[in-house]
Amino acid sequence: MEGTELIHILQKLPDVPGIYLFFTSEPELIYVGKATSLRNRVGSYFKGQRNFRPIEEMIHEVKDIKWKETDSALEAIIWESIYIKKFQPKYNVIGKDNKSWNYIVITNDVYPRVFLMRQHEYDHYVRNAKTAKDAKIFAHTFGPYPGLNGRAAMKLLRRLFRFSSCEPGTRACLYYQMGQCIGICTGTISPEEYKRIVIRPLVLFLQGKKQQLITSLEKQMERLAKTENFEEAAFVREQLKSLYRIQDMALINKSFVWNTADEFSSPTEPMRKNVRIEGYDISNLGASEKVGSMVVFNEDGPVKTDYRKFIIRTVPGQSDVDSLAEVITRRLRHPEWPLPGVFLVDGGRPQINRVLHVLQGNGVTVPVVGIAKGPERKRNDFFLNNVDQEWKRWIVLHKRLLISVRDEAHRFAIAFHRERRGKALFGRSAM
Repeated sequence: MEGTELIHILQKLPDVPGIYLFFTSEPELIYVGKATSLRNRVGSYFKGQRNFRPIEEMIHEVKDIKWKETDSALEAIIWESIYIKKFQPKYNVIGKDNKSWNYIVITNDVYPRVFLMRQHEYDHYVRNAKTAKDAKIFAHTFGPYPGLNGRAAMKLLRRLFRFSSCEPGTRACLYYQMGQCIGICTGTISPEEYKRIVIRPLVLFLQGKKQQLITSLEKQMERLAKTENFEEAAFVREQLKSLYRIQDMALINKSFVWNTADEFSSPTEPMRKNVRIEGYDISNLGASEKVGSMVVFNEDGPVKTDYRKFIIRTVPGQSDVDSLAEVITRRLRHPEWPLPGVFLVDGGRPQINRVLHVLQGNGVTVPVVGIAKGPERKRNDFFLNNVDQEWKRWIVLHKRLLISVRDEAHRFAIAFHRERRGKALFGRSAM
């Protein structure tokens, strides 16, 4: 490739994610690569320090460069695998042991499972299958994905599509409690529904058909809304929002790990995806040994290093509302503790109103949610201080997570109360 022609091509490359294609003069496709920035990645082959990869040693063969822009680094990885599988470019396989490449497989089970496999693991399973039926256990195989951080990829795909890794008919799994599993474990979704609303969208996405998937989901959401199936319509809407915003996810070049801190954030949403949730509860026996608990969660679960215990000091008699006000007041005296995205309290309107009064008195504007447990803790009534529709939808989508926070605050408060009663002295970690 002539110098002026190369400079012209490099200048046209956009600073966006995508895949780049190196061709010889024939033209023959000899290499496909992925990039979070096409301009920076392709330019690195023609200037600066070399890494002695096969394609860099043969860069003189490259006579033309084409590229395909994508909305996200994740889609760049998917498209790279599609091109490698279809064209087998020689410099993608020279010096590579493609038996070590990652593949994503989806099984033919009643509730299809989704997991990673190495090529040699897949070949070994098929080769040693006892029957033809056993050999066809995999409904779909996607890949290869060179250089893929499989753990990060599966975590991201689970958040996008909420596929399950649990067994049907068992106890609610941790992912279900955090709102990241659609409910195979609890029996709340049939095999047909699971394949329709989870597996089919995942398959389309891994086939590189994101736009087709988005169009299908938009039509599906309209139909569900017309038939007043609001719960599933809300699920589809959240899935659409996730797909619209994949471009907010950044892929770190060398290790191919996604930074997911901002993956679902937008100016119209009430909070970030990995929001800090602080849950509070009060435990007492009559007017004695009153204590409070503060637990902290994000959407990956509890952050136990941030838990705190409080001994109620200023409230005479028995008043959970006054005790809660004391705990919140003392919590706000610690500017070194980051403010949460939401305060969650065990209780209803009286508790919410008292917490709001304390927050407003301290110039803090953070949403407050109350969960009233009802008789024998068998009912969960949600109380909100904010009527914003986006906020309400976030609550509906994450209600299981919020209930888990409430239950953990209750457990932590009771455990501390029992410790106080048993030892009859102040615990070091109490405030």
